[in-house]
Amino acid sequence: MHRRLRTSFCELVGVDTPIVQTGMGWVAGPSLVSASANAGALGILASATMDYDQLAKSVAEVKASTNKPFGVNLRADSADVGDRIRLMIDQGVKVASFAQAPKQNLIDELHDAGLIVIPSIGAKRHAEKVLDWGVDAVLVQGGEGGGHTGSVPTSILLPQVVEAVDGRVPVIAAGGFKDGRGLIAALAWGADAIAMGTRFLLTADSSVPRAVKDFYLGHGVTDTVVTKQVDGVPHRVLKTDLVKSLEQQGLRARLEALPRAAVNAVRFRSMTGLGIADMWREGTAMRESMGLSWSQMVMAANTPMLLKAGLVDGNTASGVLASGQVVGVIDDLPTCRELVDRIIAEADAVLADFGGLAPLPAQDSQGTS
Repeated sequence: MHRRLRTSFCELVGVDTPIVQTGMGWVAGPSLVSASANAGALGILASATMDYDQLAKSVAEVKASTNKPFGVNLRADSADVGDRIRLMIDQGVKVASFAQAPKQNLIDELHDAGLIVIPSIGAKRHAEKVLDWGVDAVLVQGGEGGGHTGSVPTSILLPQVVEAVDGRVPVIAAGGFKDGRGLIAALAWGADAIAMGTRFLLTADSSVPRAVKDFYLGHGVTDTVVTKQVDGVPHRVLKTDLVKSLEQQGLRARLEALPRAAVNAVRFRSMTGLGIADMWREGTAMRESMGLSWSQMVMAANTPMLLKAGLVDGNTASGVLASGQVVGVIDDLPTCRELVDRIIAEADAVLADFGGLAPLPAQDSQGTS
């Protein structure tokens, strides 16, 4: 591996390559995380779709399958986040990642135990804010990325964040990455690593049903849509018949769907072991932090069950399938090892080409050599 691919992110986390497998709900389970870690990337376990006992079991499974560093993605507003953090500390988890910025007291507790804190951000001002709180790195996702996303493309947003960070912590770039050329582009923009969700979902080590993976592979770069109709906030998903239907519904139809969404929300909360009081606290915290209306809060709580229907149950007709635009340029299902090795080989080749370029001849003031 070229020495320039051994970045400050690698040194911080203790991984071999500047590649992150993101903590995708219902996707980033023990098998994918351990395979990613063993391949030299930072695997991140998704805990938002697990109850505490499931998380404890999953952490144990990852530790039994790899001795490499890995992380756990947390929701800072979950009712039992303190218990989850103590579990991570006790089990020697290396990295705590957050979809939303954690509060100062959580960062301090994690730091006191030696964990690395990496929040996801979507704007330059967010980077400036979390830096003041003492985070160790930031993951910035451009609008091409799947799931909850913004409107600014990676090529514009990433350099802004790099400039704001000014070398104080590593920057991880997400949104539109799948290969070695993308890794080199991210490094050229000033990032220290790339993070990939859709690309890792579409691997042989992902637990997503094969039929669903094939469904993803059948979509092009224009076959995703950013919609608010799923959960009230911008969410990039595959353009399925269900999503098209949601997009076409008027206000009355969406209001009529709220009772069904509320039932799904209760089902999900019961799966994750939360009581009514915990559900209320978490829901109102999410509403306040994201600026949601009451109806949007119910829709947002409904989303995990719609994602589960597609990603776990394999129901592409009535489920929701989060996806980045990069889905349209992916055509295979490698193992995580094959994927990471291929990305590094491609990046090495690009750097070798750059190194072999002869300098242009000097020109005089008249433009002649």
